[in-house]
Amino acid sequence: MILPIVGYGHSVLRVPTKQIDKNYPDLQELIANMFETMYRASGVGLAAPQVNLPISLIVIDATPFVENYPEAEGFKCVVINPEILEKSDETWTFEEGCLSLPGIHENVVRPKTIKVRYLDENFNTVEKELSGVCARVFQHEFDHLQGKVFVDRISNLRKAFLKKKLSDIASSKVRGDYKMLK
Repeated sequence: MILPIVGYGHSVLRVPTKQIDKNYPDLQELIANMFETMYRASGVGLAAPQVNLPISLIVIDATPFVENYPEAEGFKCVVINPEILEKSDETWTFEEGCLSLPGIHENVVRPKTIKVRYLDENFNTVEKELSGVCARVFQHEFDHLQGKVFVDRISNLRKAFLKKKLSDIASSKVRGDYKMLK
């Protein structure tokens, strides 16, 4: 089932999420719905707050990046209750977009490599090092769980330039080519 995606300005995008456990109701169905929603919207990641749920859950499939970023091969996962354990000092800039901010793309500086720990869909602990575009996607979605969006990571000057666009998204004047929550 396609879930509506929450647009910039909705309060759920600013709330740090709560961790979940195996008893979260209909979790496997939610995960399937989040993947379906992400694919329908042509995304590579989707965090639960983006579908109006303040829980610590992310789905990722970075396969669309494989042509330019080989490390994305096979990077498809369900991420529950994640932690970023380490961040490299080395950073890189990449143009990010977000399903909750349709039509906005901005260069964002992030650590190039991170070490993460999370639970998979079967609640097995996963600990791994991610680099390049995989680290980028993970950090972008992780931010959603902290109540942040990628425009929080750009300069005040760039934010001022985007003020009207952000306001239009917040007031539902601009919508994505996918189902969005009004």
